[in-house]
Amino acid sequence: MKDLKKIKVLIVDDSVVFREILSKELSADKGIEVVATARDPYDARDKILKYHPDVMILDIEMPRMNGLEFLQKLLPQYNMRVIVTSSADYRVFDALNAGAVDFVPKPGADTGTNMKGYINELIIKIKTASVAKLLHSDKKFKITPEHNTSSFAKDKIIAIGASTGGTEAIIRVLKVFSNDIPGIVITQHMPPVFTDMYAQRLNKLLPLEVKEAKDGDTVQAGRVLIAPGDKHMTVKKIGSIYKVRCSKGEKVNGHCPSVDVLFNSVAKEAGKNAIGIILTGMGNDGAKGLLEMRTQGARTIGQNEASCVVYGMPKVAYSIGAVERESDIGNIGHIVYSFLK
Repeated sequence: MKDLKKIKVLIVDDSVVFREILSKELSADKGIEVVATARDPYDARDKILKYHPDVMILDIEMPRMNGLEFLQKLLPQYNMRVIVTSSADYRVFDALNAGAVDFVPKPGADTGTNMKGYINELIIKIKTASVAKLLHSDKKFKITPEHNTSSFAKDKIIAIGASTGGTEAIIRVLKVFSNDIPGIVITQHMPPVFTDMYAQRLNKLLPLEVKEAKDGDTVQAGRVLIAPGDKHMTVKKIGSIYKVRCSKGEKVNGHCPSVDVLFNSVAKEAGKNAIGIILTGMGNDGAKGLLEMRTQGARTIGQNEASCVVYGMPKVAYSIGAVERESDIGNIGHIVYSFLK
């Protein structure tokens, strides 16, 4: 039987020890071939031209030129899938905005990640990145909220689930919402520490209140609650209001937080008063939960293949009948408003 083609990987990191460890550990995976390593962006540029890697692992913190600057100069010229690595650093979100497929936090006390977990996560994300679609970042899009003159029912709730490519897709959805929009709960597959950083970033960018969810937080108009990176988030209706519960738990569909966990709780507690949205991501997390939401009368939306970085989660949801409307990412926010009328 013919061997499957291996994913060619280039590692760019200023630490020779880290390069050697990564090269050895990644090469042990049968589906990956580390074709070269580079000490800085200038070295990496030459290695790209020589080896034509499928995926580049790029450290953000490097001398001479940092990874973010290199990424911004690189992607317009090369058809390159990039995974950035970093300690707890807000620049990972700038890298995702610049076109990186995903990121993996480096081992350390500030990220709560050990070397074994880091290598395992990196292998998974290399394989995901190798099939990811390279989309041109819409850096010039404006935050243009729709100002709706009618007030929305107080028992409405919007639930969003996303994975690879989701950090930018979520912004594309939220950017059209004004602060009278019903409360929003989001599960985005992301490690701890970074979910809080992501929430702070969105809070500065959008005319909404965005925060990492805390156990007992109230879901209310104009507020966006993002599931913590190491806890499942569920919704509970108490009287006329919704509150969230954030708790440790086993991984579901390989994830904690899990989109299915959130969606199933919204289906149970909100029924027809909910809107469910499933966005770009690998795997099937959220598909069954979205189907349960639709079964209970919720309106449901799935991101279409053309605008997904990875058309995995939305594809599975669509295939099982969980998606009522499938749409380009740029139109999903407007569909939400049409559903609320």
